Order: sequence, then structure tokens, then C-alpha cells
Amino acid sequence: MKGPPLPALKHATVNAMLKATSRTSLGLVFVDAAERETSLPWAQVYQRAKRAAGGLARLGVRPGDRVALLLPTSPAFMDAYFGALLAGAVPVPLYPPVRLGRLDEYHRSTARMLQLTGAVAVLTDTRVRLLLGPSMALARPRLGCHTVDAVMHGDEDLEVEVSPDALGLIQFSSGSTVEPKPVALTHGALVAQVAALEAAMPVSAGVMPVGVSWLPLYHDMGLIGCVLAALYYPGSLVLIPPETFLVKPALWLRALSRHRGFVSPAPNFAYGLCLKRVKDADMQGVDLSGWLHALNGAEPVSADTLRRFAERFERWGFSARALRPVYGLSEASLAVTFPPGGRGPRELGVDPDVLAREGQAREGARTLVSVGAPVAGFEVQVRGEDGAVLPERRVGRVFAKGPSVMRGYFEDAEATARALVGEGWLDTGDLGFSADGELYLTGRAKDLVIIRGANHAPQAFEEPLGKVDGVRTGCAVALGFTPEGSEDEALLILAERAERGADVASVEADIRAAVVEATGVQPHTVRLLEPGTLPRTSSGKLRRSEALRRYLAGELTAPKKVGAVGLAVEMAKSALAMVRAEHDS
Repeated sequence: MKGPPLPALKHATVNAMLKATSRTSLGLVFVDAAERETSLPWAQVYQRAKRAAGGLARLGVRPGDRVALLLPTSPAFMDAYFGALLAGAVPVPLYPPVRLGRLDEYHRSTARMLQLTGAVAVLTDTRVRLLLGPSMALARPRLGCHTVDAVMHGDEDLEVEVSPDALGLIQFSSGSTVEPKPVALTHGALVAQVAALEAAMPVSAGVMPVGVSWLPLYHDMGLIGCVLAALYYPGSLVLIPPETFLVKPALWLRALSRHRGFVSPAPNFAYGLCLKRVKDADMQGVDLSGWLHALNGAEPVSADTLRRFAERFERWGFSARALRPVYGLSEASLAVTFPPGGRGPRELGVDPDVLAREGQAREGARTLVSVGAPVAGFEVQVRGEDGAVLPERRVGRVFAKGPSVMRGYFEDAEATARALVGEGWLDTGDLGFSADGELYLTGRAKDLVIIRGANHAPQAFEEPLGKVDGVRTGCAVALGFTPEGSEDEALLILAERAERGADVASVEADIRAAVVEATGVQPHTVRLLEPGTLPRTSSGKLRRSEALRRYLAGELTAPKKVGAVGLAVEMAKSALAMVRAEHDS
């Protein structure tokens, strides 16, 4: 499968995009939990970034150096990200500490990512810095940890010329099946990606290119798909902190209405969360008719969730034709395939038994959703174990090739050689098949649940749980394991409970019944867990293999409850660790 040619690029680098878009009246809008809004025109983003670049140079940051960003959705993130770019450095966005009950795990992970990228400095804000001491003590970045405000205090402006081949971003892969890897992306790759996005979502006459996003800015969908895409169109972008969306999902829909947002992407769970948590009263005065591109990606797409979302919000102007299930990954910068705009989801019924046992998509009762055809400049192949391209409706490994594919994993030639093969083809690690020129995904190769010789995608067992009362939306994993005393692999279901006081035995019985009804497979073991127990990636994806490892080792425990006293203790420990790190650096 081959996408259309990539249009001629408007700009050579991200820096050039920012400079050009700063001449417009467009910009960013930040929305808080009370729906108060703060505007930041692109002109100010550019001026502030030059000031930040000067501050970074004064600190000792040189072109090519990596600068880590641990910041929430805020103007400070823009200062740090674009400031690093204008200094000729390479920004490395990492997630700030949000799960206080998992701080030890957070510090180990953060220190590892700082060390892998050789980050010379960390930029953060005053509140986040209070908790970063142990991470800094483990990683010891050469130039230390600084708040963005401190870096901005100087008077010098700076703008370093960079080439399209220079690195413009190191983003970590999701880490859903292995430890996250540092994906190195050039300026040229980033610009090519957002050009492909514009080609997939052109702006019609009379439509203002306004995006709305609650996605984390340390994640490719949030940063590349929203911020950099808005720069490229050029357009405006409305940003909601992800933690605010999770508490009040209606804010997302109201912001789309208020600003007439024409595009907004989200993972499948977000659409399901709106179904469960958004009340009719929250939608008073809302008009979603301007939402033309409701992208659904970053995790498996549920046809049932899409249908129910369209039916529920149709009376507020939402059209099912706006729904666009998409596919991409960090190693491709972001997007690989998109369905046609305005068509709505395309569903295909397949026989789950034949799919599992023979790897063929024959007509049947399990519904899969197309994620479309390759975006501009991309090619996609589905290959068998021998490397040969498979015919349509045969399940194989998905390979992609295009202008925004990564240079490689930063300073990891061995991992790069495994991922990039034969003339620039990227082995995605995903399984799927083609049908009528479009791609259908069936799972991750490393996540397969093998029962009696049949290869089941975990999603086949997880999707039915979305309708089980007492199970948190998007918080369940299906795993294959070998029970003690057995030689055959069996099915294990781990799910987080939705509310306190639930009858555990009753919910677990409902889980079993839902899985059997949908798949015919009887789970060997079902466990209902406390909220927050299942391990996740920085972008919120469930880490199935890590969940299985912890379960088998007896380490799958709920996060510690951290109250005001506990938080004060953590801050005190962090302050001592920060002092030691600064003294020894």
C-alpha cells in the first residue's frame, strides 16, 4: 500500500516554522479547570523562545546538547521546548511526576531516560522541582536542574541556525512491551510529518484551522500532532491539561464547541470516558458540528465505542462521519495511516477463531475497524515470517517507510538495526492485514495470548469489559500465562475496579461471563484490582508484559496513598537529594 506523494514542504525546520508563524495573529489558548483561558500568540511564543535560548546558552548549553523538559501543559513548556530548539539543542520531553504513590518507580525511570539521552540540563517549574531530587541524584545532569523562570531572567536573545538533518526532538517510545527507547527525530522528519497531517486534513474554505487538545505535550500526539501541526498550517491551538480532562472530560467537548475546533485527537478510552462521565447538563449550549476530524489513535480502536459516541453526541451536532481511526507510532514521528476524511469508520467482520488459528481474515462476528491507507509519502507492507509481502486478508507483521521515520534510537545502534531494515523500512512490531487497500490491526506481536495453539490479540478479551459495571474504563489487561502445575498456557484477566464497595466476586463473575460470551474462551484466573495498580507507560498505555511479571512475582500492588504529610515527607527527601546532586555535580 502506498500513500500519495508528499507535498512540497513549506519550511525546512521547526525553527523556521515558528519564525514564519510568529508573523500571524494566531496562537495558543490555555484552559484551566475553571474554564478560564489564557492566550499566548505565536509571536510571543517566538520572542519568549529566543529569550529562553539565550538563557540556556548562558547556562552552558551548546548546539547538539540534549535538554530534558519535565513540565506540565503550560506556557513554560513552550518556552523550554522552543527555547531549546532556538539554542540549537535537542529537547527531550519527559513526563512530570503525577502518580505520587509510585515515586520510587518514577525516579528510576526518569533517571534512566536522562542517562540514555545524555541530557546536560533539566528544565522544570517550581512545583515539579520540589519532587525531582532523587531523579537528579541518580542521573546527575552536568548543568543541573533549573526552572524555566530562572533561565528566562537574562536579557540575551538567541536564535541558532540549524539544518533539516539536525535532531529536533528525542521522544521515548511508548514502552508498552519493552522499556521505552529514545527515538531520534530530525527537523526534516518532523516537518515532513506535519506536512502529511495537513495533506490528510486540509482546511476547507471558511474553516478556521483551530485544534483542541488535552493530550500530554511529552507525547507525540500532543506535541507533534497538535502543537507542531498548528504551527505548520498555520493555525491556533486550544490546550487543556490532561489531568483536568480526566477529572472533567466535558471540558474537552465544551472547548471544541466554544472555539469551533475542527480537529482533535484522542485515544479510544477518552471517547469511552465521555460516554460514562459527561452528563447531558454538561452539554448545555454545546455545538460539535465544527468538529470535522475526531481522530482516534494511540491504542486499539473499539467499533462499539465509536458507534455509541456518535449516537450519544449526535444531538449536539456531532457527526459519525467525523470519526477517523488512525495508526502511527513514535518511530515514525507519529502518523502512518489515515482513513479518508468525512467517510466515518469502516468496519470489517472477521471470524475470531480462523483469525487466531490460521491468521486469515474470513467473514465472521468479531468487528475490526480500518485505520486507513498510508499518509502522504508513506508506504506500508504486511509481511510474513519469511519477509515476503502477504496477500490481502492475511495477518502478518506491519512495516512502514516514509520521510518522517526516525533516524534511529539515540546512540543505540543495535536496537536501531533491529527496527530499521532493508532500505529504511521500519519494523513496527504490530500485527495486521490489508483489505481493499486499507490496514486493519490485530495486535502487538509481543502481546499475543496463545491458547491451545491459537494466537489471540489481547484486545479480543479486553474490549468486552468496557460494558462491565464495576470495571474502570480502559483499565484491564488480558494475558497468557502458564498456571502452576500446568503445561498449557491459559488466560489471565487483570482489571481495576471502578468504585469502592463493589462486590468483588460479582464483578469478577461478570468479567468471566463477558469474555466467554464475546470469545468463547474461559479465563483461568480473574483478579479485580485497586485503582492505579496496573503499570502504565508515560503516555498512559497499559504495560501488559510488566503487569504479568509483577503478578507472577507477587509485586502487583496498589500505589501508596500519599496524603499531605506524605507529600511533605517526599518533598523533604527530594530537597536533600537535590542538594547532594548539586553539590556533587
